[in-house]
This record gives sequence, structure tokens and C-alpha cells, in this order.
Amino acid sequence: MLEDVIREYNAAVLDTDRARALQVVTQALQQGARPEDIVFQVVIPGLDLMVKALSEGFDTNLAQHFMTSQIAAEVTEKMLTLFQAPPAIFGRVVIGSASGDLHTLGKRIVIGCLKAQMIDVTDLGVNVSAEKFVDEAVAHQAQVIGVSAMMVHTARGEGGASKVRQILKARGLEDKIKLVVGGAPFRFDPDLVKLVQADGWAENGVSATKVIMDCIREVKQ
Repeated sequence: MLEDVIREYNAAVLDTDRARALQVVTQALQQGARPEDIVFQVVIPGLDLMVKALSEGFDTNLAQHFMTSQIAAEVTEKMLTLFQAPPAIFGRVVIGSASGDLHTLGKRIVIGCLKAQMIDVTDLGVNVSAEKFVDEAVAHQAQVIGVSAMMVHTARGEGGASKVRQILKARGLEDKIKLVVGGAPFRFDPDLVKLVQADGWAENGVSATKVIMDCIREVKQ
């Protein structure tokens, strides 16, 4: 039965058909599928397929990336309430748009993907100061700060990721909290990643999950 669920779920996600994807999951539960299997054998592999499509240059678009992450987050949150035992949290992340930046789409894609991977995410919103990024990371015991910037001046700005790095250094937190950046300016100018001294960056919202998970593992070592 699960093979049919996987095939139908992936087809619905690629068609950006949220209602159909949720219907597939609901029917699977009614037919006896375990919520744990839906998350770990259907939802997460579905995210992996999207990453593969991106890396191999398949014809996927931003709407598919966004819908995949949002469906994954929604289904996962529903399934977690039905788990026989609460799943272990893989790690914690605080994420937001840099100071002066009001864009949210890329950040929302990342959040959806992270939630499906059992990562606790605190969304700080938009126009977030460097000080708030660090303060909230400490308060939530996060291993990673994610800074999204969709404009050059917010990516390079004194109140953005480079300022976050300065604060982490000043507080002696660089071994405890990693800095990950993302957004169009970093994709078009890779030198920006070095400029802001980020520990990692991702070309798109979906593949950011692996980068962040690697950073979490490094902190936990």
C-alpha cells in the first residue's frame, strides 16, 4: 500500500496540488498506515526528490519548491500529534530576513523543509537586527542562525550577516552557533559568503536543509 501512497503523494506535490496531497495522506491513515511511516517514508523522501530534481537540472519551478516544503511541514505537524512516542528533535534553528529586508518566500521554503526533518525552527520574521538573531539563538539554544537576504545591500549591509558574525565572535559563541546565509545575492556573487564569514550557504531553499543539518552535526560533535 505504501508504494501507492508514495507515488500519489509525489505526483500531487509536483503538481502543486496541496488538497490532493493531504487527501492521499488522510486516506493512507484511514487504511492503516502508521503516521511515522508517512513522515519518514513518504514526506521526507519527497523532499529528497525535489533536491535531486534541482541538482540534476530537471524542469522544476519555484512554486513546486515552495509547495513541497509547505505540504511537508503541514503533514509532518499533523502526523507528529499521532506518533506513538514523540520523535527526537534533531536540532534547533533561528531564522529570519536580514535587517532592512522584507522578503519571506525563500525563508518560508527553508522553514517547511526543516520542520519535516524534525528540526525545531523559530521564525524571527523580517527586518531582523543582528543582535536579535544572536540573542534569540542563545535563548532557544539553537545550533544555527539562518540569515536570508534577497537584496545586495541587505546581504552586504552592516546590520546583516557580517554583523551577526562580529557578535558571535565577541561573545565567544562561534563554536556553539553556526551562521548560514541564503538568497539571490549570495548565488550571484559567491564572494559574498566569504565577505560575511558565513559557515555555510545554500543556492535554494530546499537544499538549505542539508547545509543546516551538517552545521547542526558539527556543533553537536
